[in-house]
Amino acid sequence: MAGSQIERAFSLVEHLAGEPQGLPLQTLAERLDIPKSAAHRMLAELVRLGYVRQNRDNSRYQLSAKLVALGFRYLSSSGADIIQPILDRLAQDSGELVRLGVIDGARQTWIAKSQGARSGLRYDPDMGRDAPLFYTASGHAWLASLNDEQALQMVLRQGIADPARFGPNAPRSTDELLAYLHRARERGYAWVEETSAVGTSAMAAVVRRPQSDEVIGVLSIAGPSARLAQGRLAELAPLLLAATEELSAASRASELFA
Repeated sequence: MAGSQIERAFSLVEHLAGEPQGLPLQTLAERLDIPKSAAHRMLAELVRLGYVRQNRDNSRYQLSAKLVALGFRYLSSSGADIIQPILDRLAQDSGELVRLGVIDGARQTWIAKSQGARSGLRYDPDMGRDAPLFYTASGHAWLASLNDEQALQMVLRQGIADPARFGPNAPRSTDELLAYLHRARERGYAWVEETSAVGTSAMAAVVRRPQSDEVIGVLSIAGPSARLAQGRLAELAPLLLAATEELSAASRASELFA
Protein backbone atom coordinates (compact mmCIF):
# COMPACT_ATOMS: atom_id res chain seq x y z
CA MET A 1 0.00 0.00 0.00
CA ALA A 2 2.86 2.37 0.81
CA GLY A 3 4.35 1.82 -2.62
CA SER A 4 1.01 2.57 -4.21
CA GLN A 5 0.70 5.82 -2.28
CA ILE A 6 4.21 6.87 -3.29
CA GLU A 7 3.48 6.02 -6.91
CA ARG A 8 0.28 8.08 -6.82
CA ALA A 9 2.06 11.02 -5.23
CA PHE A 10 4.73 11.08 -7.93
CA SER A 11 2.08 10.63 -10.63
CA LEU A 12 0.27 13.65 -9.19
CA VAL A 13 3.48 15.70 -9.29
CA GLU A 14 4.08 14.65 -12.91
CA HIS A 15 0.57 15.72 -13.91
CA LEU A 16 1.07 19.12 -12.28
CA ALA A 17 4.47 19.51 -13.97
CA GLY A 18 2.72 19.71 -17.33
CA GLU A 19 0.12 22.22 -16.16
CA PRO A 20 1.74 25.52 -15.12
CA GLN A 21 -1.72 27.06 -14.62
CA GLY A 22 -2.58 24.31 -12.17
CA LEU A 23 -5.38 21.76 -12.05
CA PRO A 24 -8.57 21.53 -9.98
CA LEU A 25 -8.99 18.79 -7.41
CA GLN A 26 -11.65 16.95 -9.42
CA THR A 27 -9.46 16.76 -12.54
CA LEU A 28 -6.52 15.39 -10.57
CA ALA A 29 -8.72 12.76 -8.92
CA GLU A 30 -10.01 11.67 -12.32
CA ARG A 31 -6.54 11.49 -13.88
CA LEU A 32 -5.21 9.44 -10.96
CA ASP A 33 -8.39 7.34 -10.92
CA ILE A 34 -8.80 7.72 -7.16
CA PRO A 35 -11.59 9.12 -4.96
CA LYS A 36 -11.70 12.88 -4.62
CA SER A 37 -11.19 12.57 -0.85
CA ALA A 38 -7.99 10.56 -1.35
CA ALA A 39 -6.65 13.09 -3.85
CA HIS A 40 -7.44 15.89 -1.39
CA ARG A 41 -5.52 14.17 1.43
CA MET A 42 -2.51 13.63 -0.82
CA LEU A 43 -2.53 17.25 -2.00
CA ALA A 44 -2.87 18.51 1.56
CA GLU A 45 0.25 16.56 2.53
CA LEU A 46 2.20 17.86 -0.48
CA VAL A 47 1.11 21.40 0.38
CA ARG A 48 2.27 20.86 3.97
CA LEU A 49 5.66 19.68 2.71
CA GLY A 50 5.96 22.69 0.42
CA TYR A 51 5.97 20.89 -2.94
CA VAL A 52 2.48 22.00 -4.01
CA ARG A 53 0.52 25.18 -3.44
CA GLN A 54 -3.13 26.08 -3.94
CA ASN A 55 -3.92 29.20 -5.92
CA ARG A 56 -6.11 31.43 -3.76
CA ASP A 57 -7.86 32.97 -6.77
CA ASN A 58 -9.12 29.82 -8.48
CA SER A 59 -8.37 27.01 -5.95
CA ARG A 60 -6.27 25.14 -8.53
CA TYR A 61 -3.26 23.18 -7.34
CA GLN A 62 0.17 24.04 -8.74
CA LEU A 63 3.74 22.93 -8.17
CA SER A 64 5.72 25.22 -5.91
CA ALA A 65 9.17 26.58 -6.66
CA LYS A 66 10.65 24.07 -4.20
CA LEU A 67 10.82 21.28 -6.79
CA VAL A 68 12.40 23.62 -9.32
CA ALA A 69 14.98 24.68 -6.75
CA LEU A 70 15.78 21.04 -5.99
CA GLY A 71 16.28 20.37 -9.70
CA PHE A 72 18.67 23.28 -10.10
CA ARG A 73 20.52 22.27 -6.95
CA TYR A 74 21.00 18.78 -8.33
CA LEU A 75 22.18 20.05 -11.71
CA SER A 76 24.63 22.46 -10.13
CA SER A 77 26.30 19.65 -8.18
CA SER A 78 26.12 16.89 -10.80
CA GLY A 79 28.62 18.01 -13.38
CA ALA A 80 26.27 20.11 -15.50
CA ASP A 81 28.88 22.88 -15.44
CA ILE A 82 31.16 20.56 -17.44
CA ILE A 83 28.48 19.77 -20.02
CA GLN A 84 26.91 23.18 -20.56
CA PRO A 85 29.93 24.79 -22.30
CA ILE A 86 29.86 22.00 -24.89
CA LEU A 87 26.18 22.68 -25.61
CA ASP A 88 26.77 26.41 -25.71
CA ARG A 89 29.58 26.10 -28.23
CA LEU A 90 27.56 23.84 -30.54
CA ALA A 91 24.59 26.20 -30.29
CA GLN A 92 26.79 29.16 -31.16
CA ASP A 93 28.42 27.36 -34.10
CA SER A 94 25.13 26.06 -35.49
CA GLY A 95 22.98 29.07 -34.66
CA GLU A 96 20.19 26.72 -33.57
CA LEU A 97 18.69 25.07 -30.50
CA VAL A 98 20.86 22.32 -29.02
CA ARG A 99 19.38 19.81 -26.60
CA LEU A 100 20.82 16.99 -24.53
CA GLY A 101 18.72 14.01 -23.51
CA VAL A 102 19.88 11.39 -21.01
CA ILE A 103 18.97 7.72 -21.15
CA ASP A 104 17.44 6.29 -17.99
CA GLY A 105 16.20 2.75 -18.51
CA ALA A 106 13.51 2.91 -21.21
CA ARG A 107 13.29 6.71 -21.14
CA GLN A 108 15.15 9.50 -22.88
CA THR A 109 14.58 12.80 -21.10
CA TRP A 110 15.70 16.24 -22.28
CA ILE A 111 17.62 17.77 -19.38
CA ALA A 112 19.78 20.57 -20.83
CA LYS A 113 19.75 22.97 -23.75
CA SER A 114 21.39 26.00 -25.32
CA GLN A 115 19.75 28.37 -27.79
CA GLY A 116 21.96 29.57 -30.62
CA ALA A 117 19.36 31.56 -32.56
CA ARG A 118 19.64 35.22 -31.59
CA SER A 119 16.99 36.61 -33.95
CA GLY A 120 14.33 35.48 -36.38
CA LEU A 121 12.57 32.16 -35.97
CA ARG A 122 13.38 30.28 -32.77
CA TYR A 123 12.45 26.71 -31.94
CA ASP A 124 12.48 26.12 -28.20
CA PRO A 125 10.31 23.33 -26.70
CA ASP A 126 10.08 22.64 -22.98
CA MET A 127 12.75 20.75 -21.10
CA GLY A 128 12.12 17.93 -18.68
CA ARG A 129 9.88 15.83 -20.88
CA ASP A 130 10.60 12.51 -22.52
CA ALA A 131 11.58 12.62 -26.17
CA PRO A 132 8.87 11.01 -28.33
CA LEU A 133 10.66 8.09 -29.96
CA PHE A 134 8.44 7.55 -32.99
CA TYR A 135 8.84 10.87 -34.78
CA THR A 136 11.75 12.92 -33.35
CA ALA A 137 15.40 12.98 -34.39
CA SER A 138 16.41 12.37 -30.77
CA GLY A 139 14.17 9.32 -30.64
CA HIS A 140 15.41 7.98 -33.98
CA ALA A 141 19.07 8.42 -33.01
CA TRP A 142 18.58 6.30 -29.89
CA LEU A 143 16.44 3.69 -31.65
CA ALA A 144 19.03 3.40 -34.44
CA SER A 145 21.59 2.32 -31.84
CA LEU A 146 19.41 -0.75 -31.17
CA ASN A 147 18.47 -3.57 -33.50
CA ASP A 148 15.11 -3.34 -35.27
CA GLU A 149 13.29 -5.64 -32.86
CA GLN A 150 14.54 -3.79 -29.79
CA ALA A 151 13.69 -0.45 -31.38
CA LEU A 152 10.09 -1.45 -32.10
CA GLN A 153 9.68 -2.84 -28.59
CA MET A 154 10.91 0.47 -27.17
CA VAL A 155 8.40 2.41 -29.27
CA LEU A 156 5.53 0.14 -28.22
CA ARG A 157 6.55 0.49 -24.57
CA GLN A 158 6.42 4.28 -24.77
CA GLY A 159 3.29 4.34 -26.93
CA ILE A 160 2.53 6.38 -30.01
CA ALA A 161 0.74 9.70 -29.61
CA ASP A 162 -2.23 10.86 -31.63
CA PRO A 163 -1.08 10.98 -35.30
CA ALA A 164 -2.91 14.30 -35.64
CA ARG A 165 -0.12 15.81 -33.53
CA PHE A 166 2.64 14.66 -35.90
CA GLY A 167 4.20 16.65 -38.69
CA PRO A 168 3.41 15.77 -42.33
CA ASN A 169 6.58 13.69 -42.81
CA ALA A 170 6.29 11.59 -39.64
CA PRO A 171 6.46 7.82 -40.20
CA ARG A 172 3.00 6.34 -40.61
CA SER A 173 3.96 2.70 -40.08
CA THR A 174 6.65 0.60 -38.48
CA ASP A 175 8.15 0.01 -41.93
CA GLU A 176 8.52 3.76 -42.46
CA LEU A 177 10.03 4.12 -39.00
CA LEU A 178 12.55 1.37 -39.72
CA ALA A 179 13.50 3.13 -42.97
CA TYR A 180 14.34 6.25 -40.95
CA LEU A 181 16.43 4.15 -38.56
CA HIS A 182 18.32 2.41 -41.36
CA ARG A 183 19.26 5.78 -42.88
CA ALA A 184 20.38 7.02 -39.43
CA ARG A 185 22.67 4.01 -39.05
CA GLU A 186 24.20 4.66 -42.48
CA ARG A 187 24.88 8.35 -41.71
CA GLY A 188 25.89 7.97 -38.09
CA TYR A 189 23.17 10.41 -37.03
CA ALA A 190 19.41 10.86 -37.43
CA TRP A 191 17.82 13.65 -39.46
CA VAL A 192 14.12 14.50 -39.75
CA GLU A 193 12.23 17.25 -41.52
CA GLU A 194 8.68 18.19 -40.50
CA THR A 195 8.08 14.99 -38.56
CA SER A 196 7.36 16.71 -35.23
CA ALA A 197 5.70 19.82 -36.64
CA VAL A 198 5.35 21.79 -39.84
CA GLY A 199 8.37 23.96 -40.55
CA THR A 200 10.81 22.32 -38.12
CA SER A 201 13.78 20.01 -38.67
CA ALA A 202 16.30 18.32 -36.39
CA MET A 203 19.35 16.10 -36.39
CA ALA A 204 20.68 14.00 -33.51
CA ALA A 205 23.46 11.60 -32.55
CA VAL A 206 24.03 9.39 -29.53
CA VAL A 207 26.51 9.91 -26.71
CA ARG A 208 28.29 6.74 -25.59
CA ARG A 209 30.06 5.81 -22.40
CA PRO A 210 33.80 5.65 -23.20
CA GLN A 211 34.54 2.46 -21.27
CA SER A 212 31.66 0.31 -22.54
CA ASP A 213 30.24 2.06 -25.64
CA GLU A 214 26.85 2.04 -23.90
CA VAL A 215 24.47 4.75 -25.15
CA ILE A 216 23.94 7.19 -22.28
CA GLY A 217 22.52 10.25 -24.03
CA VAL A 218 21.42 11.92 -27.25
CA LEU A 219 22.55 15.31 -28.54
CA SER A 220 20.40 17.17 -31.07
CA ILE A 221 20.27 20.33 -33.15
CA ALA A 222 16.80 21.63 -34.00
CA GLY A 223 15.40 24.64 -35.79
CA PRO A 224 13.25 25.94 -38.63
CA SER A 225 13.39 23.82 -41.80
CA ALA A 226 14.25 26.93 -43.78
CA ARG A 227 17.63 26.99 -42.01
CA LEU A 228 18.08 23.26 -41.40
CA ALA A 229 17.61 21.98 -44.93
CA GLN A 230 19.28 18.74 -46.00
CA GLY A 231 22.01 20.64 -47.78
CA ARG A 232 23.27 22.01 -44.47
CA LEU A 233 23.85 18.57 -42.98
CA ALA A 234 27.35 18.29 -44.40
CA GLU A 235 28.27 21.45 -42.48
CA LEU A 236 26.59 20.61 -39.18
CA ALA A 237 27.11 16.83 -38.94
CA PRO A 238 30.85 17.02 -38.10
CA LEU A 239 30.13 19.63 -35.42
CA LEU A 240 27.39 17.47 -33.91
CA LEU A 241 29.50 14.32 -33.89
CA ALA A 242 32.52 16.15 -32.43
CA ALA A 243 30.31 17.46 -29.61
CA THR A 244 29.04 13.95 -28.83
CA GLU A 245 32.67 12.83 -28.49
CA GLU A 246 33.32 15.68 -26.06
CA LEU A 247 30.25 14.76 -24.04
CA SER A 248 31.36 11.15 -23.99
CA ALA A 249 34.68 12.16 -22.47
CA ALA A 250 32.99 14.56 -20.04
CA SER A 251 30.54 11.88 -18.89
CA ARG A 252 33.21 10.40 -16.61
CA ALA A 253 33.05 13.51 -14.44
CA SER A 254 29.30 14.09 -14.55
CA GLU A 255 26.70 12.40 -12.36
CA LEU A 256 24.08 13.26 -14.99
CA PHE A 257 25.32 10.21 -16.89
CA ALA A 258 25.81 7.99 -13.86
